[in-house]
Amino acid sequence: MSESNVEAPLTESTVFVSDTASVRSLESTSPVEPEPQAETSQPTPKNKTVAIIGAGLVGCLAALAFERKGYKVRVYEGRPDARTPEQRKIFSFRSINMAVSARGILALETVDKAMADRVLKNLIPMRARMVHDLAGNEISQNYGLYGEAINSIDRADLNCNLLDELDASANIETFFNHKLVRATFKPSVKLTFSVTQPMENDKFSNILEVDDVDLLVGCDGAHSVVRSQLQKVVRMDLNQEYIDHAYMELRINRIHDELNEENKFKMDKNHLHIWPRGSHMLIALPNTDGSFTSTLFAPWKIIENLDTDEKVLDFFWHDFPDVFEKGLMTKEDILKAFHENPRGSLICIKCSPYHFEDKCIIIGDAAHSMVPFYGQGMNCGFEDVRILMELLEKRDFKDIKGSFDEYSEVRHKDLTAIIDLAMRNYVEMRESVVSTSYRMRKKLDGILSRSLKDYWLPLYTMVSFRPDIPYSEAVRRERLQANIVRNIVTGVTGLFFVTGVVTAFNIAHKLKLLPTAFGRCCK
Repeated sequence: MSESNVEAPLTESTVFVSDTASVRSLESTSPVEPEPQAETSQPTPKNKTVAIIGAGLVGCLAALAFERKGYKVRVYEGRPDARTPEQRKIFSFRSINMAVSARGILALETVDKAMADRVLKNLIPMRARMVHDLAGNEISQNYGLYGEAINSIDRADLNCNLLDELDASANIETFFNHKLVRATFKPSVKLTFSVTQPMENDKFSNILEVDDVDLLVGCDGAHSVVRSQLQKVVRMDLNQEYIDHAYMELRINRIHDELNEENKFKMDKNHLHIWPRGSHMLIALPNTDGSFTSTLFAPWKIIENLDTDEKVLDFFWHDFPDVFEKGLMTKEDILKAFHENPRGSLICIKCSPYHFEDKCIIIGDAAHSMVPFYGQGMNCGFEDVRILMELLEKRDFKDIKGSFDEYSEVRHKDLTAIIDLAMRNYVEMRESVVSTSYRMRKKLDGILSRSLKDYWLPLYTMVSFRPDIPYSEAVRRERLQANIVRNIVTGVTGLFFVTGVVTAFNIAHKLKLLPTAFGRCCK
């Protein structure tokens, strides 16, 4: 990342969210505060065309970012338009709600402040996680120290809003049903697509070759074709790991109260709800219509064993009884979800480098797929766009290779850090949040941070609310803080132990339970 390591105290930077879900990222003196958009003050690449592969969240933002800098942009997407009713239905079966936090908001605002306001209009702030234990108790755990919030948004809504922004941009063309099958980079970029055209009762595919683009940006997800093509020309280190857990979506329906439209949520809407159960967990994020998108994460062996209605209902009665007791879901709701909704896999991907010369680069899940347990997958992908554009602008868009070289060098340690943190946070969410030691450490972090300000920041604050702190720097500082806490605990424990031993010996001596000489040596 382009920011330098943070050694001095950091300026307070938080995200404040109003109850109407309008969002502002306040970076009072942060070095990464988005500057006002000024068309004439920025270097404008002339007659340059960028091809973006993938019209998902990161691909759309990348397209907008390049277009705002003067590039002509073409976006190619292998699937149909996500805004069609058929695609929205597919989204609803497989989408984990997104948690937008400061890094993602800053990246959007850096590209275009007005655009960010438009696409983030349906956010619901979540200021804390609500832990539901087996007894039905609810324990609220704040995310931030000063009311900061992460924000729930429907993935399909956000993607469709961004696609609308592409349509409204004069120099962006979007091509759906264009699946990339091959890319070559010497002597110039040449792309081959399989183009699917719906017909009356079938689909027809033909081949399209494109050789008039200057730059290729791969935003085509964890199973990236661009990445596979890069591997043919780059000595790329690649690590791919499926974790032994699946996910499937359920839904908590809204309350239908015609007399009180505000009373439509069955649970507190400003919490991310979590039912941690050791090896597995259930989560729920709020939607603007009053419903909650709920997701079950569990080992495949548990999911696959739930192969009858009786087993499914027994599982929920045993592990999530308050789902029934509080009327969150009916038996019919749960069985319908298990019958109709697909099971998704979770994959981690690390690779390096991310580019080839001045011709191609991969960002987002194509470069760093992670499990969704820190809520940073999309935020990190959006931050990729911001960091990449900063490095290109640093060289006035004249040394693309130099910018790509620097991106691969400085970004890798941060991407590795957040991939590992996301995996670690799964253990925390499904196990640690209910432990006494976790709650004590969280309280101690809060006390020290309020006392020492920016000299001491909780890890979650650094990751979710401080985009001016690179992921790798957040991890480094957390390790240092953990060592300090460990030494404090060891020192206090040792002090109590020594004090206790001396006191015991003195009492024993006074009661004449020990020899006089031994008693004297302990005085």
